[in-house]
Amino acid sequence: MSSRENFGSRATVIMAMAGSAIGLGNIWRFPFIVGEYGGAAFILVYILCCFLLSLPIFLSESIIGRRTHQNTFGAMSTLAPGTAWKWLGLLTVFSPLIILSYYSVVGGWSFAYLCKAVTLQFKPENAEAVTSMFGQFSTSTWGPLVCMVIFLGLTALIVYFGVNKGIERFSKISIPVLFVLIVLIAVYSITLSGAGEGVKYLVNPDFSKLTPDAFAAALGQSFFSLSLGVGTMLTYSSYVSKDENILVSAGGTAFFDLLFAILAGFAVMPAVFAAGIAPSSGPGLVFETLPFIFAKMGSGAQIISAAVSILFFLTILVAALSSSISMMEVGVAYLVEEKKQPRHKATVLLFVVTLVIGVLCALSFGTLSGVKLFGNTIFNFCDKLASNFLMTVGALLFSVFVGWKMDKAAVRDELTNGGTLSGVKKLFPFVYFLIKYVTPVTIAAIFLISLFG
Repeated sequence: MSSRENFGSRATVIMAMAGSAIGLGNIWRFPFIVGEYGGAAFILVYILCCFLLSLPIFLSESIIGRRTHQNTFGAMSTLAPGTAWKWLGLLTVFSPLIILSYYSVVGGWSFAYLCKAVTLQFKPENAEAVTSMFGQFSTSTWGPLVCMVIFLGLTALIVYFGVNKGIERFSKISIPVLFVLIVLIAVYSITLSGAGEGVKYLVNPDFSKLTPDAFAAALGQSFFSLSLGVGTMLTYSSYVSKDENILVSAGGTAFFDLLFAILAGFAVMPAVFAAGIAPSSGPGLVFETLPFIFAKMGSGAQIISAAVSILFFLTILVAALSSSISMMEVGVAYLVEEKKQPRHKATVLLFVVTLVIGVLCALSFGTLSGVKLFGNTIFNFCDKLASNFLMTVGALLFSVFVGWKMDKAAVRDELTNGGTLSGVKKLFPFVYFLIKYVTPVTIAAIFLISLFG
């Protein structure tokens, strides 16, 4: 595997993994999930899920990936040869493609709204009207499809260039800029008239809203945001050098992902209340709210408003690409290493597969809105299948594999870099206890309660 690329430094590792984690999962999905499940109480559960459940799974995938420096299927086949564990590796080749299929629809929306920002459609005189733009656009036929194809095409193009020339270059630029912009938007959002109710919504917990579905949603969101259970972090970790501290890299990624999600909540929710939009409006929430903010900003400074809106949606697009790249890279790595396909052929094949499913997801808001799968539109079915089932099952099995199948000495060796990291050696018993007992038992309990409760 000497021909495989590696990330260049710890900062690069964290930026690349944060690029996969920080994206539309935080900006688009987190605010409307918070809106559905009552605000601050959900955020508290989400924080617990991130550090007690998601971080150990993140480490589990990192241990497997760096131990083998292989794709998900190859890694599981190497560590557990001749066993059924290889099917977990194969499952995590297909799971990211399902996510990418509907994620590319939202990525297309991001591209469309960048175009709207460039053409100065967020003006103060139509501030109230911009909230209805999303409904008109998402239910149309050709606009969402064209934008989705462009987004998928950009994803495939960057994946074609590989790890160093694609993923690293995007991550180094997009993540710092995205943090700066989300802070600026959050500061402005909380100053809008009526935004105080949105702030209260985020900081005042209502524990009566914490149903079993809320716990399952918090767990699913933490998996979705950190790209867990579907092999993306395993694949990225396979590009991490042996001298990197994967506990620091995982912790840094989880921290920045959580911080960004909370900042996104404060950027969106106060504006939701200021705009008079229902906080449980669903996946279009961020596309209804942010344009409203930019339009209101234009009342005082149209040039600044236009510049900020363009930069913001451009950064959202780049962040979305950073995440979509990681999803496509899982399948590309499998095809290149296991099926000996050239990278360009593997990329084109996965582009076509995700495009077909993505078209169905895009049309489920309009032409195919009447088509239901178990009571859900095609888009919502794919979202729930991935975040509440595939990611959950994958994450559970990864933690079980590292905690119960892998040799404990091998896990310790990988996590402590052969015993050279004294600080990690001291933490190892606690981390291993979380991986082996706490994480799988809790995930299984939440999954079963949400499934049969």
